[in-house]
Amino acid sequence: MKKFLSVLTSVALAGGLMAGCAGESSSGTGGNGDGDVGRITFYSPETPDMTKELGQKFEELHGGTVDVQYAGTNVLVNRMMAEKDNPQGDVWYGGGGILPFEAAVDKGIIGAYVPDMAQDWDVVENGIKVKHQDGKYVGVEVFVLGFTYNTELVSEDEAPKTWDDLLDPKWKGKIQFSNPAASGTATLMVLSQMMQRGEDEGWEFFQKLADQANSIPDSGSGPTKAVAMGEAHIGIGFDFMAYEAKAKGETVDFIVPDKTPILVNPVSIVEGGPNPEGGKKLIDFLLSKEGQQILADWYHIPINPDVESKTPLTLESVKAHAVDLDIDWVNENYDRVRNEWKTKIK
Repeated sequence: MKKFLSVLTSVALAGGLMAGCAGESSSGTGGNGDGDVGRITFYSPETPDMTKELGQKFEELHGGTVDVQYAGTNVLVNRMMAEKDNPQGDVWYGGGGILPFEAAVDKGIIGAYVPDMAQDWDVVENGIKVKHQDGKYVGVEVFVLGFTYNTELVSEDEAPKTWDDLLDPKWKGKIQFSNPAASGTATLMVLSQMMQRGEDEGWEFFQKLADQANSIPDSGSGPTKAVAMGEAHIGIGFDFMAYEAKAKGETVDFIVPDKTPILVNPVSIVEGGPNPEGGKKLIDFLLSKEGQQILADWYHIPINPDVESKTPLTLESVKAHAVDLDIDWVNENYDRVRNEWKTKIK
């Protein structure tokens, strides 16, 4: 097994899932302020302030201008599809994990680029797919999908521990989850449940879950924010959303449910973008120690083992919860299931 796994077996998720730290950029013009990096258009659905901070740090280290364009995952995918004949973006980072990236491969909107530091990674490491087999994306962090709860409204003992627990009548009108038509976080939730339950039972589950909800916001972070404000007792989202809010003094905590998606959140070069060399340098930066430290400071689980996250989660504590994801099924059904949500769930 390659050096990645020798690190992985001894480093918890807080240490990440990568075999080495970042070095010099492997391609592109300039670096460390030398040369003309130019304008890099950066598409991301992740936390706007964090993404802006990543762009500012890149500019500080490498020059150029990073133009952050924020929108929900599916909105960005639709935008890249609309721009396919005249691409406007250079880099797409984040989308609630690998599923929207896998679905985008055959759409011709993302190109192939594997940074030097990821060349030795196996495609699948310790059961987690960390890069695309044809180099269409690489992971930059690890996400865990689960439940945020308001600790003033819900005790740890009574908080839901499984996905079926969400259907308990006591949560009627007290749950929020995001809209799969707009959010990659919610699309991951829907597809993972469909894979486990089958479609008939899956649609029945989500109709019941929708009946439990008091709101279904478009933003993947919306449910966690609602929990922090006391507008919901339970919100479905990623681990870092809860821990970031908790660090700010919000009365929230996080449950890793039984059998839930645990996967990398990737970055890709946009196919045919106006500044591919600048885009590659930005991807190199996201995997560098400087870029990874910003992610860690925002309570994301970094993929670089030289960077320590602030999250309390570890590989040992969550790996038993991981559910297998059928990537071939995702590629065949991603758009269909997402579109059927609009007609099946009222």
